[in-house]
Amino acid sequence: MSQLFQPTSNTLARLALVALVAGPLLLAIIGGVLARSKYMTGEGRFVEQEVPFSHKHHAGELGIDCRYCHTGVEVQADAVVPPTHTCMTCHSQVWTNASMLAPLRKSLAENRPLAWKRVNRMPDYVYFDHHVHVKNGVPCEACHGDVRAMPLTRQAAPLTMGWCLGCHTSPEDHLVAPARVYDSAPYEGRTARDRDFARMTVARLAHQGRNLTDCSTCHR
Repeated sequence: MSQLFQPTSNTLARLALVALVAGPLLLAIIGGVLARSKYMTGEGRFVEQEVPFSHKHHAGELGIDCRYCHTGVEVQADAVVPPTHTCMTCHSQVWTNASMLAPLRKSLAENRPLAWKRVNRMPDYVYFDHHVHVKNGVPCEACHGDVRAMPLTRQAAPLTMGWCLGCHTSPEDHLVAPARVYDSAPYEGRTARDRDFARMTVARLAHQGRNLTDCSTCHR
């Protein structure tokens, strides 16, 4: 008479129980690691544009101020991408026949805006206001990296909820004096003026009853 259960049945049963318990946990860990990976967050990625715009050349070598192109950064939520006529202010005089600028010339001729593609994209359920940040001492480099060194613009930060909260839980460590918001490498050699401004800003927000870690700060 043959045995109903083989000698290895107990071992297999134990392994199955372990798999039932450990399997979901392992999947959750793998999912969490994957969700925070650069592959998912987009950190470090480049986005191909109609015109291969170089911040290194324009902002770095030529010293053009961020606000010349991104006109909304100090007054509204959206920093604004430059319209064709902003680019043509210079390029109607220099590099007028460059092949790489053909889309720009076509945009002007057809009265059609250039279709700039977002490099730093927040989910639709996240509200981000540029002017609130720069007016309160958050330098451009905090989120965008040193764009003055970027031949092609890349996403410099993960832009995850945890990354944002890292600043919102200790804002005094991330703020600089308003005059240095647009500086290159603003965090290098933070001065007493930077630290004083950071402390005053945090105290003012607390006095106003603002809690930067409230859900409603970013999710409205």
